Amino acid sequence: MTTQTQLQACIFNIQRYSIHDGPGIRTVVFFKGCPLRCYWCANPESQSGKPEKMWNTSRNKFTTVGSYKTIDEVINEVMKDEPFYEESGGGVTLSGGEVLYQAEFATELLKQLKEKGIHTATETTGFAKPDVFAKYIDYVDALYFDVKHYDPEKHRQGIGATNELIRQNLAYALEHHNNLIVRIPVIPEFNDSPQDAEQFALLFNQMGVEQIELLPFHQFGQKKYENLNRTYKMADVPQLHTEDLDYFRDIMEAHEISCLVR
Repeated sequence: MTTQTQLQACIFNIQRYSIHDGPGIRTVVFFKGCPLRCYWCANPESQSGKPEKMWNTSRNKFTTVGSYKTIDEVINEVMKDEPFYEESGGGVTLSGGEVLYQAEFATELLKQLKEKGIHTATETTGFAKPDVFAKYIDYVDALYFDVKHYDPEKHRQGIGATNELIRQNLAYALEHHNNLIVRIPVIPEFNDSPQDAEQFALLFNQMGVEQIELLPFHQFGQKKYENLNRTYKMADVPQLHTEDLDYFRDIMEAHEISCLVR
């Protein structure tokens, strides 16, 4: 008979001692698989929901990215860092890929972590069925929610799906979650113009978003495309720096939206 703890998910990394994925010192569990296809994705190895071969430059050979783990295996691994969580006010963050691509496993994992008194956080695109999303965030203490574009058609052109489902889940989170952090990954020629900032601000004013974080485009994932034998469309695009987004922050603040550039 199958039990909840025998559920399996494809995980491609468990990263310890993180300080950028929620409060305190955290262990981040990276889920493999994502239904979206952002052409600037910094973790292309996370897009497929199955293990895959990727060239490892340090070992000079192909290695497998991703393996199937049970909930017990993940919990046993992350609980090794419990003393760091207690001392720093940290905990466990679920990320991806898109963690809701494997929502049943992720929800049960969060539930069991909460039963152990562990602070939980998640990073998500919000692209999931509303009932799945609502059940999942019941077990999330800190919810980091990416909003990539305000326009449904431009969202579809850049990512492969419109943003209606994302906006629906964002509206639900705004009403039902008390620690929501909305983030915009700012991408050159996609959503980085002053007009884009203005439209984001108008949408957020309408929805009741009062604070956001901006994530400047970077090139940290460029080498991964080569190692996966894939074409990287952003190879010649300069990365953005904090000061490059002063105008974006100013527009947000003019609309009374608190704005932090990461």
